[in-house]
Amino acid sequence: TLPPPPITLEPTSSTPSTAYLTGFRYVTQTWNNCGPATITMALSYFGWQEEMEFAASILKPDDEDKNVTSIEMTAFVNDQSGVRALWRMGGTQDLLKSFLANGLPVVIAIGFAPEGYDWLGHYRLLVGYDDAQGVFFAYDSYLGNGDNGNGITVPYGELDADWRQFNRKFIVLYRPGEEIRLRNLLGELVEPARAAELALERAQEETRVTPQDGFAWFNAGTALVALGRYDEAALAYDQSRRFNLPWRM
Repeated sequence: TLPPPPITLEPTSSTPSTAYLTGFRYVTQTWNNCGPATITMALSYFGWQEEMEFAASILKPDDEDKNVTSIEMTAFVNDQSGVRALWRMGGTQDLLKSFLANGLPVVIAIGFAPEGYDWLGHYRLLVGYDDAQGVFFAYDSYLGNGDNGNGITVPYGELDADWRQFNRKFIVLYRPGEEIRLRNLLGELVEPARAAELALERAQEETRVTPQDGFAWFNAGTALVALGRYDEAALAYDQSRRFNLPWRM
């Protein structure tokens, strides 16, 4: 929940055509450590000095643990740093831009198939965007931070194609006292149940457009679980398995 803070901070009145955040420290991941590496990079924007290994020791104390959830990443920020974090499913690119335009770094969960490897889950830190180029700028713990250190460029269409494979989940980081600003930016997504409802609506629409879209059915299942509708979720998951999903799903 986001209780009203003592200080009121208003968001920008409109989202500019470009925004870019600076002050991040790039971190290269070790194997299976994209979660710890990415959250360390995001926290560095706020002056965080700990290394990836510290995050990994808490997020993945078992070296064989190959998965770190958005819930765990958010809890790490809230429990271990003076920064705050919140995660939701069902985000939009406009919302990502609003976060960045208001000085709030955001981490997204994506599907990723690096050359020579099977499909896997991955995290990516967004640091900016440019409507004229139609790209987001990102720090990627596996792919790097771009030739000039300003981030790799990810076209809008490519970002959404990868992001939707994890139900468009995001983690937004903010300072204590910025709760009202965040509430205003989140809009309907401020309530987790409403975020799940919107994610479900989008997934169901995608299944209507492309009935054999395994990711859309899986996303519907994930949203239904969040809403406590477990029987319907089981049916959606069963349906997703009929189609072409990566084996890790």
